[in-house]
Amino acid sequence: MDRGNILDEAKRLINNDRQKDYGRPEINHTRIANLWSAFLETDITPAQVAMCMSLVKVARLIESPKHLDSYVDMAAYAAIAGEIETGNK
Repeated sequence: MDRGNILDEAKRLINNDRQKDYGRPEINHTRIANLWSAFLETDITPAQVAMCMSLVKVARLIESPKHLDSYVDMAAYAAIAGEIETGNK
């Protein structure tokens, strides 16, 4: 899969499947941030949640560098973090 297809698949997932399953990313990531903040006893932002989830994908790619889904998910999490930080929806 080329880079354009990876980005297209990430866009399809965050605008369709994942949004249907988990709701709007800024709401879902706020919920996660609140839970992580309570557990870790430090403030976590919704954008940091997205970036940390991207790092989970990086860790998985160290073990399985050809696992395409992790690259797609990383692109999706980067887009979500950018959207949350810039306030564009």
